[in-house]
Amino acid sequence: MGNGYLRFAALGDSTTVGLGDPVPGGEWRGWARLLTESLKSSYDVSFCNLAISGATAAIVREQQLAQALAHRPDLASLMVGVNDTLRSSWNADRLRSDLLETAGALVDGGATLMTARWHDHGAVLGLPRVVVRPIKERIEVLNEVYDEVHATHGGIRLDLALLPEVLQRECWSIDRFHPSELGHRALARAWAERLRTAGFELPMPDLEPSGGCPPSWRRDVAWMVTEGAPWVGRRARDLGPWAVRRAIGAGR
Repeated sequence: MGNGYLRFAALGDSTTVGLGDPVPGGEWRGWARLLTESLKSSYDVSFCNLAISGATAAIVREQQLAQALAHRPDLASLMVGVNDTLRSSWNADRLRSDLLETAGALVDGGATLMTARWHDHGAVLGLPRVVVRPIKERIEVLNEVYDEVHATHGGIRLDLALLPEVLQRECWSIDRFHPSELGHRALARAWAERLRTAGFELPMPDLEPSGGCPPSWRRDVAWMVTEGAPWVGRRARDLGPWAVRRAIGAGR
């Protein structure tokens, strides 16, 4: 399948944006770009990263889908939904509708779909048990939706909970929510393995750090001050009261 023209559209949230993998110039690289670099060894690749930090499934459908379809992708990654689980506006039915509609449109447009089952973010984040439990339950619902997406539309899928790197601290940035460069490289490599199994030709992305900004405690502190702490604050105000009410109700 190599030596042809390949269009790749990446849809999703901050993980697909590449947060946690900074490169010189103030940009983010991330797993999708690393995977694209490997694909370019065998294909003439047109890559379109439409991901938006903080995106929910509705934002992907409303703001990214049309641009993705205009790109006429052969491959389309759809990795979103975790931000939905972290909001008090959580609505499982709406999430299901948004994901199924987006996936269906991409497949109808000729794309091979790339989707993931998510790991337990609450455990990785080290949040209090009162918050972890409802997040875990919502992640289970999100994964059930992705099971339905895969059963309906097929494609290539990745179960993040089965990746050993998920439990390795060095694979996460300082906020423990976004992958580090090593985490993004591991994610790109896992996708490459599944693409090769599906018949695509590409070398495995390297796990050795290269081309990015070297680790810096100054950058980590700046990140937490400008991005990490405000994010935690927003999620605490949004999800915290609901989680507490739910825990009190469950204890009765």
